[in-house]
Amino acid sequence: MASASRRQRSWRAPSRGAWPPSTRAAPPCYRSPSRRSERANQAGGFCMPTNHDPNRRAVLGAAAALAAGVPLATRAQAWPTKQVRLVVPYAPGGGNDLLARVLGEKLAPALGQPVVVENRAGAGAIVGTEYVARATPDGHTLLVAASGPIVFNPVLVSKLPYSPLQDLAPVSMIGSFPLILAVHEAFPARTLAELVAWSKNDANKPSYSYPAASFQLVMELLKSRTGLKALNVPYQGSAPSINAVMTQEVPMTLIDSGPIAALLKAGRLRALAVTSEQRLPAYPTVPTLREQGVDLVVNFWTGLLAPAGTPAAIVRRLQEETARAMALPDVVDRLQRVDIKPVTNSPAEFARTIAQEIELWTQVARDNNIRAS
Repeated sequence: MASASRRQRSWRAPSRGAWPPSTRAAPPCYRSPSRRSERANQAGGFCMPTNHDPNRRAVLGAAAALAAGVPLATRAQAWPTKQVRLVVPYAPGGGNDLLARVLGEKLAPALGQPVVVENRAGAGAIVGTEYVARATPDGHTLLVAASGPIVFNPVLVSKLPYSPLQDLAPVSMIGSFPLILAVHEAFPARTLAELVAWSKNDANKPSYSYPAASFQLVMELLKSRTGLKALNVPYQGSAPSINAVMTQEVPMTLIDSGPIAALLKAGRLRALAVTSEQRLPAYPTVPTLREQGVDLVVNFWTGLLAPAGTPAAIVRRLQEETARAMALPDVVDRLQRVDIKPVTNSPAEFARTIAQEIELWTQVARDNNIRAS
């Protein structure tokens, strides 16, 4: 090995004049640039392209640019190529799960691929939401989530593992639902004004129950707009929050209509106000806040979102198909029975709504020193 190494080090390239003259003819393209053709390759010659032809450089540049865009365009045009998953960050059942299943039923035939609902609950909807935020942005894994993980978690959770406007691409709202201010059937107040007057008597020890911090934010905003006085009493979920009113531990609650629909219809709870712009068809005698002189409209919503980076063409197609689906008469009828209003908008409008609501509730939380974690 040592002698071989010495032989390698002692080798020296011969001078230019020492090279024997080549007897092989130059390839045609070197003899005449204008004769560049396949004959060069057929003759065994290899020709490097020259760069003195500006037209050729332009063509090559355009081809390179076009090639760079092919994967993205092809991916968008071919979508979907497999099953589409609608991830719901809650357990099965409830309004958000229902909306996902209704939407999935209509999207499947429109997209030509199966659309399945996958429930990934946990940590206040953080588990499922983060899962989609980290998913491949190819339009095959989507999120159907309420305003909770998209608007309220950024306000209330100090170390949220995702950013709704940086890690997710809003596609469209799909439905909205208001909240109802309800009291026990034996409660003396029959209007919002009477409730406010009653609450100002400290001897009554006014308080309210709520199932999650997002409801507390709305109630605190309502208190600031009306002068209502009431201590907040948190409960873990809708059922215990409602039960607290039914057992008269607290006189009132603010909650969505779904969990209390049967109690309202049976007359065991009384609705004093609804937070929507218009009265609900199911409860035509319940006035809105605006009708009672309070300039406040609050609707919780459910929307469709994709991972950030999803091609714009896919987002656009999803929005168009979602708008068609949610406008179908059978969908409208099915959702109105559970007090959900089908609502769709553009990706840009949806993104603006998210940003505006985060700003609003951040201020309310700051004013009332509200923090979930």
